[in-house]
Amino acid sequence: MNKTGNSAFLKFVLLCSGSFVSAIGSGITSFGLGVYVFEKTGLASSGTLITLLAFLPGLLLAPFAGVLADRYDRRLLMILGDGFSAFGLVYILICLSAGEARLWQIGIGVTVSSVFSSLVEPSFRATVTDLLTEEEYSKASGLVQLSGSAKFLVSPLIAGFLLRVSDIRLLLMIDICTIFVTVSVTLAVRKGLIPKVSQVQNSFLKEFRTGMTALAKNRGVLALVLSGIGISFFLGCIQSLYTPMILGFTDSSMLGIATTVSASGMLVSSLLLGMISVKKSFTKVLTASLFLAGLFMAGFGLRENMILICSFGFLFFSMLPFANMSLDYLIRTNIPNDVQGRVWGLIGIISQLGYVLAYSTLGPLADFVFIPMLIPKGLLAGSVGKIIGTESSRGIGLLIILAGFLLCVAAILLYHIKSIRELENGGDVCIES
Repeated sequence: MNKTGNSAFLKFVLLCSGSFVSAIGSGITSFGLGVYVFEKTGLASSGTLITLLAFLPGLLLAPFAGVLADRYDRRLLMILGDGFSAFGLVYILICLSAGEARLWQIGIGVTVSSVFSSLVEPSFRATVTDLLTEEEYSKASGLVQLSGSAKFLVSPLIAGFLLRVSDIRLLLMIDICTIFVTVSVTLAVRKGLIPKVSQVQNSFLKEFRTGMTALAKNRGVLALVLSGIGISFFLGCIQSLYTPMILGFTDSSMLGIATTVSASGMLVSSLLLGMISVKKSFTKVLTASLFLAGLFMAGFGLRENMILICSFGFLFFSMLPFANMSLDYLIRTNIPNDVQGRVWGLIGIISQLGYVLAYSTLGPLADFVFIPMLIPKGLLAGSVGKIIGTESSRGIGLLIILAGFLLCVAAILLYHIKSIRELENGGDVCIES
């Protein structure tokens, strides 16, 4: 690699470092709010409601953020998105300073933060393409996922410990401080980097249609994105319900430990992807990792046993970087760079509709259907309950088990879609150190 290439990759590493710090901060807040809301209400549906409010605005605004990422300086958009997202956190902190924050107040705060954070993701993904060569994409994917894993790996341990000595307000203040770090790093990366922006300033509607056209004309990419709706629904099950499942029989400190141990699987896989370069058979890697993730997800919900939960959680998370890397490569190499901001925005809103469905339905489904069926003398206590138990969180466990098996089915169906397999040439997986 030449000097210019080295400089670009160093900028990418610096950007990932800022993302790592940001992920720690947002992870601390996410963990703390999840525990706070569940302890105040005792309902899984309250936690999934807050998750939905934090997720939905950013998802709906993603296509518009994608247009902005192709039209304006992508690094500037990241700075504005990160910086203004602090307003939502400050609002929740003010509400807490007056006593307790109500559920609707927390909802407003996370919604405001999500609106501004929506500017970051399309710009960040497009910046990766600006800085790196195609040969560096798979390694870059591993480093990106490594920075993102901090939300699950580092944050829960920190938050679980801090909640024993302080309260949610300290967690929010730490998150606000990490935003300043992230903005400073992005400013440093932006210095000396020529913005790649569109020279033709079309209307937002026309830009949006351009992104839609680029996505729709590639049948394989479109099929992959649509398949992501089902995949994200099943993944959303464990993401939205693991907190109430574990808090149903232990405390927040053990939840933090379980989350960190489980997420270390993502760390191991991300480090591996950062050291090797996958060259072929991305479709096979994708479907195999999703199938195994489904099996491990089912094991995660099997019993109220921390060793079992941590073991299957570790294996589940270890599969996600391989799936994400494969998805990222198959899409990135089949979409022109000049429309990637718009396309990534569209991909975000389409493929993650499954998360919206999961966050809006699974909480009430767990509280009012599955949990009552697996309490002592419940409808399934004498059958399924003899296998997985009949404690307070066993209904949630059953829901996670079912979602895991359905993810396995989705992975098998995905592999048999011809247009997706044609996104690359067939062959065995080839890796280089």
